[in-house]
Amino acid sequence: MVAHPRNAELRNRITIVRIVRLSLVVVGQEPEIRAYQVRMEMVEKKFVVTPWEVSGIVDYERLIREFGTQPISGGLAKRLESSLGDTAYLVRREIFFSHRDLNLVLDDYEKGKGFFLYTGRGPSGPMHIGHILQFYFTKWLQDKFHVNVYIQMTDDEKFLEEKRNLSYEETQKWAADNILEVAAVGFDPDKTFILQDTEFVGHAYPLILKIARRVNYSTAKSVFGFTGETNIGFSFYPAIQILPSLFEKKRCLIPSAIDQDPYWRIQRDIAESLGYHKAAAVHSKFMPPLTGMQDKMSSSKPETAIYLNDDEKTVRNKIYRHAFSGGQSSIEEHRKLGGNPDVDVPFQWLYMFFEPDDKRIEEIRAEYRSGRMLTGQMKDVLVEKVTGFLREHRERREKARDHVHLYKKDGALAREMWKHDFAKS
Repeated sequence: MVAHPRNAELRNRITIVRIVRLSLVVVGQEPEIRAYQVRMEMVEKKFVVTPWEVSGIVDYERLIREFGTQPISGGLAKRLESSLGDTAYLVRREIFFSHRDLNLVLDDYEKGKGFFLYTGRGPSGPMHIGHILQFYFTKWLQDKFHVNVYIQMTDDEKFLEEKRNLSYEETQKWAADNILEVAAVGFDPDKTFILQDTEFVGHAYPLILKIARRVNYSTAKSVFGFTGETNIGFSFYPAIQILPSLFEKKRCLIPSAIDQDPYWRIQRDIAESLGYHKAAAVHSKFMPPLTGMQDKMSSSKPETAIYLNDDEKTVRNKIYRHAFSGGQSSIEEHRKLGGNPDVDVPFQWLYMFFEPDDKRIEEIRAEYRSGRMLTGQMKDVLVEKVTGFLREHRERREKARDHVHLYKKDGALAREMWKHDFAKS
């Protein structure tokens, strides 16, 4: 049953999960473009995944089926792991779990054709741990494959997203702040271009127009659920987010959380008609909020997240007070029954990012399950890992202040992009 996007009363009464159903009528040129707003009734799990909202306990296997993506598994996973080396644990542990055309990207690389990377950030507030994971993974891909990276700061989108109620000045402030956080990751300044939309899209407007002309409103409405209340800037915005995927004639690989996949489905519908490759993607799972395995971290809810600018005292307080535990109600019970790492947020954060050593993470899992490791000890491990990571990140952030201009204007790739004639693209 397709939910009418304009029926607010209906949305309040049922669970809406905006995902792709393969049984729906095609509204684009290829089967990946489907109506995106679908009613899903699930007895045990109800969740929502859209580019602007993630709530509930996400069933990732179901997302793969319904979005029409493929799992990163078997021989393909091994190919990517062998290239990534000691940073492959995010693939091995299926944190990056789903893909579109990753096999074609690796084929092109092995044939000497190369590829390029594209990811981004919507600067609506301070960045937290959940935001930064994809940027570190993208950097590791750049380090291993020696390719260009394009990072889009979508300050225009966040201004247009009315429910956030951000002023233009606020989006500019957060864009500058977030760019510094991304620069601290340590991308190659001569192979990385950070484009802030409000600064760059005028230069690239000829190509944006070509993209926009290929996307009809019925497709955008079906995919994103736009209504009569949607402002015209927001409904035009998908053309801008598609832009960086067409910066080169090589194949584009996009590392991102799976909630951003709708943009790439539209890109894949139009890219070849413009003379470009369909975008490839690798999708990550969401790091759970401190408060439990449901939903995702939120910049507007401090108790759910560790911000990159949190000091050590704040990190300790948040983890000890808010991090959901899979332990028992007493030490005696925990020693007897053990803890459940599958719902323990400190363990999940270690598994998803902060403990790269496979042997050590399995030791922690076993110790917690057996009751030898207590909840407080698990939190101690996470506090040490997070505070150490943030200490190093803050140091790099201070050094990055002198390098931001290279990513935006003066590095080799940035200079090339500002000189490029997009009317000829």
